[in-house]
Amino acid sequence: MSTRDLQPARGRMLWRGLRRKCPRCGGGKLFHHWFTMIDQCPRCGLRFERTEGHWTGDLGINVMVSFGALLLTLLGGFLVSYPDPPGIGLLFAAFGVAILVPLLFFPVSKTIWLAIDLQFRPLAPDEVKEGFG
Repeated sequence: MSTRDLQPARGRMLWRGLRRKCPRCGGGKLFHHWFTMIDQCPRCGLRFERTEGHWTGDLGINVMVSFGALLLTLLGGFLVSYPDPPGIGLLFAAFGVAILVPLLFFPVSKTIWLAIDLQFRPLAPDEVKEGFG
């Protein structure tokens, strides 16, 4: 069995990751709590930490999305209120985005990163449960 047989299409893996599902099989219930991910998929057995330091990628994705949201908030606030932007209002909006977006996006960043990682480093046959392919 080739590694291509083990993986769904790229778009499908990313879509599953956006929905906090296993990118490999689409299985759910991957989190004990909002910030606590289980070790492996209960459906296909894929271990989520595939290498040492695997989760630095999801941190990077979360930072990029958070800074992007912050940039859009500030630019949008300036453009909407130009020529007299409300400094305090934009400050509160920026603080809200800077605090809420990373917290809300945290679990999604983990499953999205797993989907991206699977695209760069395809599955080996021993990475999923026996007979699940």
